[in-house]
Amino acid sequence: MVDDPLKDLFAQLPALLVVGPRAVGKTTSARRLARTVVSLDVPAEAAAFRFDADAALAAMREPVLLDEWQEVPELIGAVRRAVDNDSRPGRFLLTGSVRARRWADAWSGIGRITNVRMYGLTMREIVGRSDGPSFLERLAGAALGAFPAPTDPPDLLRYIELALGGGFPEPVLHLTGRPRQAWLETYVDQLVTRDAQALGETRDPVLLRRYFEALCVNTAGVAAEKTVYDAAGINRMTAGAYERLLTDLFVFEAVPAWSSNRLLRLTHAAKRYLVDSSLVAAALRLDEQAVLRQGDLLGRVIDTFVASQLRPEAKLSRLRPRLYHLRDREGRHEIDLLAELGGGDVIALEVKASAAPNRSDARHLAWLRERIGPRFLAGAVLHTGPRPFVLDERILALPICSIWG
Repeated sequence: MVDDPLKDLFAQLPALLVVGPRAVGKTTSARRLARTVVSLDVPAEAAAFRFDADAALAAMREPVLLDEWQEVPELIGAVRRAVDNDSRPGRFLLTGSVRARRWADAWSGIGRITNVRMYGLTMREIVGRSDGPSFLERLAGAALGAFPAPTDPPDLLRYIELALGGGFPEPVLHLTGRPRQAWLETYVDQLVTRDAQALGETRDPVLLRRYFEALCVNTAGVAAEKTVYDAAGINRMTAGAYERLLTDLFVFEAVPAWSSNRLLRLTHAAKRYLVDSSLVAAALRLDEQAVLRQGDLLGRVIDTFVASQLRPEAKLSRLRPRLYHLRDREGRHEIDLLAELGGGDVIALEVKASAAPNRSDARHLAWLRERIGPRFLAGAVLHTGPRPFVLDERILALPICSIWG
């Protein structure tokens, strides 16, 4: 989904920094635009750049892809200087699996290097339906006709299978069964050992794993910080460091709370998500049947899966929505995901691991609609049943597969 936007950006900008979790296909996408590829995690290729990054960069045939830039962080400065001297578009691509701010503060690329965030594959990409308006763009009109009944809708078990398959290209496209499970479990193992060490962190991998597992248990939730770090057996300071580390590795994301002058008694706590639902099962060693038996975790896995479908679309949508969640301080009203568009208009979503939603499932959406009036463009209860239908004024019940249908 990011390939065309990446091409469009590179046609007008001199340098792009493509970031995202390891193994989501950053290098594959960037290679399509490069004449020269430098793999900086190969010591022989990195040596010249460590000795004199400016000279090594000047000798390359452009466009140049600098893969795993974080292995030679001074490259950011060399690219910045090269762009200062010549700002022609389409010169440099940098890819990496850590957040640039870890090392780039002293080598600011602001105004020279444009960040592009990349996520795993969405179901729209996997089934080959990436063209056309996004789900949120279709929902903005609140018209049931934009969502025809799916011809072969998944059932609940199939939705769990899709969620546990995730969006990492290698396992979701090429592996099944035990090999897929082994790939994902190895990913988690490397995340809490090698990847953390690559950031220069001297973290205890056992404690980091415990914290990661606690985040998995609480994914798609607004649990108090103490609940999460007590579950991991660590203190608040260590938990804060671990959360920043996992954020910098792009596997954890906090969705901020929405606020409005019309609704003053809203919580400000963020909602925590693993960026890919497959990591939950891999970290906790769960299969589909185990998730199905655990009601609370089932809801969290489905919510995390839906968020992983909408997050990339929100980045690329012409509506430029920002994703939030909503919860009041008393816990009487809670909305899973809320997309705020330019001008303050709102699309609100509830996610239910249920095949037969009713008007009661839409009560929080109706409450928000009444509070903010015309700013509420549309709401939807996303469910595991087979058919779309109208629940209330400007509120639809839609199968989860409507996102990619």
